[in-house]
Amino acid sequence: MELLIIISTFLIAAVIGLLTKRRRLIESAAIIAAAIALTETIFIVMKIAAGQTYQVGKLFGIDALGALIILVVAILNLATSLYAIDYLRRETAKNIIGVNRPRQFFILLNLFSMAMYLAVSAQNPILAWISIEATTLSTAFLISFYNKPSAMEAAWKYLIINSVGLLLGFFGTMLYFVSLLHGNEAGLASWQNILENAGRIDPFIAKIAFIFVLIGYGTKVGLAPMHTWKPDAYGKAPSPIGAMFSGALLPVAFYIILKFRVITDSIVDPIFTQNLLIAFGLISIIFPAFIIMVVKDYKRLLAYSSIENAGVIALGFGFGGLGALAAILHMIFHSLIKAALFYLSGNLMLKYNSAKIENIKGAIKVLPWTSSLFLVGFFAITGAPPFGVFFTKLIVFATGFYTHPKISALALFLVAVLFIGFFRQAMLMFFSEKPTDITVEKEDFSLIGPAMSLLLIVLILSFYQPAFFQTLINNAVAIY
Repeated sequence: MELLIIISTFLIAAVIGLLTKRRRLIESAAIIAAAIALTETIFIVMKIAAGQTYQVGKLFGIDALGALIILVVAILNLATSLYAIDYLRRETAKNIIGVNRPRQFFILLNLFSMAMYLAVSAQNPILAWISIEATTLSTAFLISFYNKPSAMEAAWKYLIINSVGLLLGFFGTMLYFVSLLHGNEAGLASWQNILENAGRIDPFIAKIAFIFVLIGYGTKVGLAPMHTWKPDAYGKAPSPIGAMFSGALLPVAFYIILKFRVITDSIVDPIFTQNLLIAFGLISIIFPAFIIMVVKDYKRLLAYSSIENAGVIALGFGFGGLGALAAILHMIFHSLIKAALFYLSGNLMLKYNSAKIENIKGAIKVLPWTSSLFLVGFFAITGAPPFGVFFTKLIVFATGFYTHPKISALALFLVAVLFIGFFRQAMLMFFSEKPTDITVEKEDFSLIGPAMSLLLIVLILSFYQPAFFQTLINNAVAIY
């Protein structure tokens, strides 16, 4: 029931945006939809943590890891909706966007969030694929939101690369359906049906299928070398959408990969999927390490950071054991921290009217709250104590030293390089001399509150995890 309410609420909010041009009504509908979604999601999470099976007919259901992911999506959707209201109002006042553009923004944001809920809860792999494809279509127009040639180019690049990637993922998905060729419900087969009939799949076919799935959905995650759309899309999309891309869409797409991995591991030696995840994880850390020193755009900087963290998550699941537990926690921490950093980058954009690092000078004096929170987020996302990312990275690499010491050592070295590169860029923005033509104004809580709240949640979870949260984590590790 809760899931139906969530989907219906997002759909109603989107329809309201289509039927009216009244800005306050559209904004209110988005906030109400986000609040209802979060409330209903909490009910779902508590039911699953209590040991109940959450199922809506034959087509939808949510497990422990899915519950954690939709909770992250719900939190970020509400934070993004709250932040976007004032953010877009300021862009409208500066004539950066037209008065009707926020209408398009909130319509697509609601559809985007709805598609992510459907992707996580879909019990059928084809329905999950359709939902992930829907996230591509709903967000392509948000990347081209500013109607600039570079934004249009980024949107087309995102659309083409992700569509091709998902087409490969669909091909891999269809290979798994070989197990049900002789069944009457092959078209409606659930994840569980395929897992139960996995013995019918030829191991060689299963390996080929998983490679296609990993490449396909890995494109959506942004794993290297399928990451090429990510810096452009993150750099050109509105900052609130960058937050949803990195914070919400990344774990949703990774979740689909893990669902297929469980099936594949029941057919072939789990070392096969482990090695693939480790390989893509390491490559995803190598690419940003070589590029981060020369990145000139702070939103692209955050994009490369997301690629690196996707690599750490892949390594954690590849190493297994405690590494998988750390990977799940890392996924959650990264989502919340990276979303906060994108909100704060939006504040920098509003003040300096530029995304270039060289144009951001003396930000600590101009925007003291934004700058201080950005630095906190920077240290948190790069793995500095006392934030949880420090412990998750430590556990991932410590686990790797037992099974893959050389790979773990190389990854640890590259993460240190990334920290130095990120730190160097951040110092240039915040501690250089303030331009004389930039005035210092009081910062509104509406623009710093969402980021502050997300960072506070991460700080609390780094030291204290509620019983329901621990239960879901443990149950998720037992499956994935």
